Parts: sequence; C-alpha cells; structure tokens
Amino acid sequence: MRQLAALGEVTGRLDAARIDHWLFGGWAVDFYAGELTRPHDDVDLAVWLADAPRIAELLARGGWRHAPEEGEDGGTGYERDGVRLELTFLVRGDDGAVAIPLRSGPAVWPEGTFADDSRELAGVRAPLIAFGVLADGKAAGRDDPDEAAKDRADFAVLSRLRP
Repeated sequence: MRQLAALGEVTGRLDAARIDHWLFGGWAVDFYAGELTRPHDDVDLAVWLADAPRIAELLARGGWRHAPEEGEDGGTGYERDGVRLELTFLVRGDDGAVAIPLRSGPAVWPEGTFADDSRELAGVRAPLIAFGVLADGKAAGRDDPDEAAKDRADFAVLSRLRP
C-alpha cells in the first residue's frame, strides 16, 4: 500500500500545481476495478513533456530522487522509500494527436485516451486513461513473458468490468 499512498501524495501535488496527469498500467486497472488486483512493480503516470521541469521540482521537494533507467526513451523514473514512479511524456503533434516522443518517432495514443475519467481507490483519487484504451492495450500483450503475464491478469479483470 506504500505505492498507493505515494500515488495519492503525487497526484495531490500535481493537482495543486494544476499539472495534467493520467494514471495507466496496472494501477489504472485497480482503480477501475475498485480494488487491489495484484502487486505492482511501479506506478505509471502520463504527463506533458512541457511540464517535466515543474514536475521534477515538485517531486524533489517531496523527497523523490530522479532515477533514470539506462536507455530510457519517452519518459523517466523517480524513486522514494522503495516506490518507483514512472513518468511517460506526452507531446501534441502538428495534427493534434497525442504521442510519446520516442527516438524512433512518436508513438501515437488513440484519440480520446486522455479524457476526464477519474476513480477513487481506498481514499485516493486519480485521473485515468480511458477504459477502452487501457483494455485494448492489455489485450495486445507484450513480448516479455513476465510483462505478458501481468497483461493477461489485468485484461481478465478489465473483461469482467466491460459494459
């Protein structure tokens, strides 16, 4: 539950600073489900690249240490008290599409990913990426066997929640 408490503190700081952010990944699954469904390695937030300097300052004031991974691309990480926070950066293309700025080129998110959806879990409220986008991403799976297993578990939870 340290991750959930840290998420609550970070989203509170970002909200107070009026910095847009969206939870995705396994924690977003839990927020949609309204319960903790499995252990998580980290907390994933999508944020605008233009806000990165302000976010870095806010996190540093909260005791977070910048902890980039070797070869990271499209985002960066922070750590505090055994909790890893992964920030994925967003940019808007000339066509208005929202994308992750990767070295190999932009990875475009589906339209409507960053709507105004939010949920509460154990007293923590967080803005979430759109349910359908999250479910579709979890259905696609990943090549790494450990990551693919998490995606399958997450997709099973999301499948039970689909209208």
